[in-house]
Amino acid sequence: MTAVLTQPRPIRLKGRSYLALTLTPELPFEDWLVRLDDLAGRSAGFFLRRPVVLDIEGLDIDRTQLRDLVGKLGTRNVRIMGIEGARPSLLGSDLPPAMSGGKATGDIEEPAAAPAKEPPAVAEAAPMPAAPPVAARGVPASLIVSQPVRSGQSLFSEGDITVIGSVASGAEVIAGGSIHIYGTLRGRAMAGTLGNAEARIFCRRMEAEMVAIDGFYKTAEDLEPGLRGKPVQFWLDGETFSAGALS
Repeated sequence: MTAVLTQPRPIRLKGRSYLALTLTPELPFEDWLVRLDDLAGRSAGFFLRRPVVLDIEGLDIDRTQLRDLVGKLGTRNVRIMGIEGARPSLLGSDLPPAMSGGKATGDIEEPAAAPAKEPPAVAEAAPMPAAPPVAARGVPASLIVSQPVRSGQSLFSEGDITVIGSVASGAEVIAGGSIHIYGTLRGRAMAGTLGNAEARIFCRRMEAEMVAIDGFYKTAEDLEPGLRGKPVQFWLDGETFSAGALS
């Protein structure tokens, strides 16, 4: 009997680039973490599902301090995918891997703090009005942006986002709900990021680098060439990422 030898299928390796946030902590870490908490408090979910790189170049710290910092970031749902600028002696199997060669894309805009409201003036002789009933928490408020989103900017809202303008290459719009762009989408649009598979993405002119809904995504290379330059909508049909021209 002759033995038949079969060649195993080769493993396919592909390169792929991602946009990641870079955090540059400062000493003392406790003070820096207080400021980070303030940043995250202005917009719930600001770090949700975002890849984050920790840049510690120039910091005089030891491995225990680094491990403690990564752990405290983890409790804040800030997941570190890699560490940049670290001496080889600082890293190990219990820490994220070393990273280098990242290309800067500009600063990410911080969520703005809500403006303080002045209490209404009350005449001395007038009785205080009864407090209105507290409304139950409902659908997250939508965000309307009346200016173009520039390269390097990042917008986040738990609800829908409407951009009255274009989204530049290198910019990103991240929404818990749907995304409506009344100009050209050249950057990245990620809808349904809080688990909303019913969310959709609408744009007047499609030139996107990436679109995603509830974790399913397509990059520019994956998008049908016939959709480019046209009004397009994206949606999920089960686990199928669908796209179609708007009439």
